[in-house]
Amino acid sequence: MQGITQSEIAVAVGASQGQVSRILSGKHRRTSRLLEEVCLYVERRTGGVTADAVRANDELIEAVRATWDGSGTHARALSTVIRSLSVLNPATQSGQVIRRTPEK
Repeated sequence: MQGITQSEIAVAVGASQGQVSRILSGKHRRTSRLLEEVCLYVERRTGGVTADAVRANDELIEAVRATWDGSGTHARALSTVIRSLSVLNPATQSGQVIRRTPEK
């Protein structure tokens, strides 16, 4: 993670080092606000997110909040819809995940 410690991330997002460790290792049980905060913090610190990407991310989060009724059933339905949009991204059609690089 290019010089960022789990402890630094934990302090920045208000979590324990153990929680950050579980998130970074993929051992979290479900998507949470903390997962989002850790990912955003790491991406911002490593230069992986531009200001435009942050605004777009905030817009996406707001769209989900405005649409989701808070239930698990609805969360799964929205997740299915969002994943179905992967056909719009050629990289996901081959099963690969491409990390976006910062815009210059």
